[in-house]
Amino acid sequence: MNTFESIPRVDITHSPTPIEHLTRLSESLGCPVYVKRDDCTGLAGGGNKTRKLEYLIADAQLKGADTLVTVGGLQSNHARQTAAAAARFGFKCELVLDDVEGTPKTDYYQNGNMLLNCMLGANIHTLSLGDDSDSYVLALLEKLTREGRKPYFIPMGGSNVIGSLGYVRCAKEILQQLADTSLRIDQIILASGSAGTQAGLLAGLIAEDSDIPVFGISVSRSSEMQTSLVQALLEHTLTHLKIDPGRGKDRVLTNGNYVGEGYGRVTQSMVAAVQRCAELEGLLLDPVYTGKAMAGLIDLCKQGQISPNSQTLFLHTGGSQGLFAYREIFSPK
Repeated sequence: MNTFESIPRVDITHSPTPIEHLTRLSESLGCPVYVKRDDCTGLAGGGNKTRKLEYLIADAQLKGADTLVTVGGLQSNHARQTAAAAARFGFKCELVLDDVEGTPKTDYYQNGNMLLNCMLGANIHTLSLGDDSDSYVLALLEKLTREGRKPYFIPMGGSNVIGSLGYVRCAKEILQQLADTSLRIDQIILASGSAGTQAGLLAGLIAEDSDIPVFGISVSRSSEMQTSLVQALLEHTLTHLKIDPGRGKDRVLTNGNYVGEGYGRVTQSMVAAVQRCAELEGLLLDPVYTGKAMAGLIDLCKQGQISPNSQTLFLHTGGSQGLFAYREIFSPK
């Protein structure tokens, strides 16, 4: 970790992002809740992928790339932030975006992140349900190479070891903020999807000898599958940092009870959580990630699994731009 600051990185994030006490939500839950505002990182509306892209963009520059290629769902927050980073640093951008079964469709194809992707100048490849995005990406990378371009592939969510370094850095930032304010946090709760945010945050906490638990509310798969995904990336990230990967044993905690019928699909608890945070705190969550994570936090407080005496830090990973694609769910009937 002595050489962490020497790892190549571009400076994009508006950091440190604030930690705020959600006073009215805390009162309504009977549990103290704070929020880490990583929806305020600054890149095209912000979000957690901005931190990952600081390291991924630097790596793309070192490799002499001229085109960023990534993949995600049609309303991917990661795709929007990648398109913005490409624009800012002079890369071309190719987004391979999958349709997502069971999502509301009135505004899904043209509003929210899709609208922003177009404004940011990305070239969008829209795949239909059932199309194989992996095969499509491989063919696209080969095509771009034949044309003389130098593509750099960023995996879904920016979730590889390089991208995860953004949340190693965020862990250090959080611990410094807690020390500066004498704030005690008993657990961190976040939405866990492609695994890079949770794995990076855990790696950073382990590197700093912090035992704060990190609970990932899965947004797309079972607890068992999500734990396995995060564990693998955590071990690879620790190894990259020259830290014994065995120190990550038993640190990955996930909960798959709030996924509903699948990724991006509406649950009533998500809708209620998004509405509650908006009405009580003026805080905009999103329908895919933070809405489901907050639904989990609220339910765990209600069940008593989060003690009224413990203090929770909710990591807001952004994504409120996606609300506009889900207008039919949230607009007055």
